[in-house]
Amino acid sequence: KNCDTMKKARAWLDSHKVAYEFHDYKAAGIERKRLEGWCKEVGWEVLLNRAGTTFRALPDADKTGLTEKRAVALMLAQPSMSKRPVRDLGGKLLVGFKLEIYAARVKH
Repeated sequence: KNCDTMKKARAWLDSHKVAYEFHDYKAAGIERKRLEGWCKEVGWEVLLNRAGTTFRALPDADKTGLTEKRAVALMLAQPSMSKRPVRDLGGKLLVGFKLEIYAARVKH
C-alpha cells in the first residue's frame, strides 16, 4: 500500500470512481494457487519485479537461470518481488500501472 505505483493506481481508480477490492499481498501474502494462475495467464516473467530492491539484493546465483517454479517460490517467500498492482478485470489481468492502459481498459 505504500508503493508509489500502488498509490498512483489507487488514486486513479478512486478519481474515476472505479470499485475495487484492495488485497495487500505484500503484508497478507498470496496463495500459491492464485500466484500460479497469474503466472499461467500473463507469464512469471511479467509478474516478477526484477527492478525492485528486493530482487536486486538477491545473490547473483539466485537471479540467474530462473524458472517459473523458482520465480513463484521467490514471490511467495518475499511478496515484494511481485509487480504491483495486479488488477483482475474479470478474467483478464493488468499487471503494473500505466495510465494509458488503465484509461483504455478499465471501465469507469
